[in-house]
Amino acid sequence: MISIELPVNVSNWKTVSFASTLYLCPILDLLLEKIPKQLHPEIRLGLQEALVNAAKHGNKLDPSKRVIVKFSYYKGEYSWLVCDQGNGFIQECNCPLDKPDLPPEESENGRGLCMLHQIFDQVLWNHQGTQVKLSKQFHKFSKSSLLIS
Repeated sequence: MISIELPVNVSNWKTVSFASTLYLCPILDLLLEKIPKQLHPEIRLGLQEALVNAAKHGNKLDPSKRVIVKFSYYKGEYSWLVCDQGNGFIQECNCPLDKPDLPPEESENGRGLCMLHQIFDQVLWNHQGTQVKLSKQFHKFSKSSLLIS
């Protein structure tokens, strides 16, 4: 398990906050707005999983509790920090990354965490288990950079 404090003192981060709900389409659309189209399906799936975890498992769908998402793009890296107001959890991902299908008895616990590790290049939790930082590298290559002189 990787657990670190996640300082968010970067000035170019944007924030969206919403009451705990599973109606996530408008939030996901907003978070994907600046993402290259070819990454949309994969990133949408990963962000949906993180937001559902925060709202459902973290905040127990309590509408008085908020899910806060900070997001940024910097030097070819897209990052999201998803925070809930729950009691936290201990991150365990026991599924082998080359075999994402878990047995039925394990499918409800841990499958989403394994999915996050497959989709994002970096998945980090704070010590309390109430924040997850997800990062994805994307470098756009121009046609001219692919030409051999």
